[in-house]
Amino acid sequence: MRARTVVTSIATAAVAALLLGGCSADDGGNGDTVTVVYAKTDSFEVLDTLMKTAKKEFEASHEGITVDLQPITATDDDYKTRLQLSLASPDTAPDVFYEDTFNVRSDVEAGYLLKLDDKLAEWDDWQMFDEAGRNAGRGEDGGTYALPLGTDTRVIWYNKDVLEKAGIAAPWQPESWDDILAAAAAITQSQPDVVPFSMYAGTGTGEGTVMQSFYELLYGTGDGTGLYDDASGKWVVGSQGFIDSLTFLQTLYDEGYAVSPDQALDPNVWQAVFGEWFPAGTLGATVEGSYTPSFWAEGGSYPWPEYADTMGVALFPTQDGQEPGGVSMSGGWTLAASAQTDVPDLAFDFMTTVLSKENALWYAVNNAQIAVRTDVAEDPSYLESNPFVGAVTDAVSVTHFRPANSDYPKISVAAQQATEAVITGQQSPAEAAAAYDDAVREIVGDDGVTTG
Repeated sequence: MRARTVVTSIATAAVAALLLGGCSADDGGNGDTVTVVYAKTDSFEVLDTLMKTAKKEFEASHEGITVDLQPITATDDDYKTRLQLSLASPDTAPDVFYEDTFNVRSDVEAGYLLKLDDKLAEWDDWQMFDEAGRNAGRGEDGGTYALPLGTDTRVIWYNKDVLEKAGIAAPWQPESWDDILAAAAAITQSQPDVVPFSMYAGTGTGEGTVMQSFYELLYGTGDGTGLYDDASGKWVVGSQGFIDSLTFLQTLYDEGYAVSPDQALDPNVWQAVFGEWFPAGTLGATVEGSYTPSFWAEGGSYPWPEYADTMGVALFPTQDGQEPGGVSMSGGWTLAASAQTDVPDLAFDFMTTVLSKENALWYAVNNAQIAVRTDVAEDPSYLESNPFVGAVTDAVSVTHFRPANSDYPKISVAAQQATEAVITGQQSPAEAAAAYDDAVREIVGDDGVTTG
């Protein structure tokens, strides 16, 4: 997001100032303030608590320095839009900010992120982070530009009571897509008022549509190539697996196994999943992240004491049960510093305060994260934090990561649009896949694609 003219630059800065409250690396006047921007909603306050703890610790150990916390109340996609606007200008760029892993490389390419390698060389705790966590914040040049807060996996979460009424015994582990459809049909027959198996679709739920839904399908097809071919460094088009994945979503929605398309297009549908439908026994199953228990645990957004006994987890199966038998997706969020910051050393010190063992352990436990610090992963309080830690961690063995490529954010939107076109009946799976292929070619050019 680079300004093309002086007028555009001024407008961008003005909009960002309105959106982010005018945060600036110069706030405080003498380089004695560290501005920190992150996401916060009524359903996601754990990060806010972590930041407040880190602020107190940091200010106690850095006399005369103030940490200016500027939480942004917005959906993930809106938060990212606001952040991008602020990063485009040195007048509005925060010193430290919450950054989705899938934005790291595009933001490095745009020149927004501070390279951290020299500082990491002097931080002994960096050796405690596992390789996957260290890779999450790397740019295409191999340098590190962001530090991981945690990672996650995706699994099927199902209500055991609903399945039992349909004659399906727990623990339940579907072996193929057909097994999911058979279970959904049994739930519909036994409990007409229950949504059997809903999966996110459309642009309303943004990255949740692909990470918690479409990619579980795509990466479990016999196609074997997913979105991106690492060997050729090209994006995959003409994929039968893409069509098959859209066809499965079409079946879920057309058969009434999922929520209505109107509900699916609501950006806040996930709140109903966690806060209403599962606790009320009106949803059989869905695909969601390893962080799910954080919503239901004591102190969570939707406390539900019975969740540990009522809910179960299963791996999402491959299309026909082929190896490796299951599919998961992993992502995660990081902390990064602006390349425009006037206080780079203080910014880095604040990030390491947030990511100390004690704070990282608290965050992993209270946000149901899969730990990226090895000392946290071995801590008894982490291993005993919720009854599903073992199951969701096992999904790491079959997990995939989004392509670490600056073109990915646009590709993701094109995939979301394909799912929306199918569930709303605007296009057939083949037509939506063809439209996706055209969009990919427009984004990366004919030389940037390969046929699946």
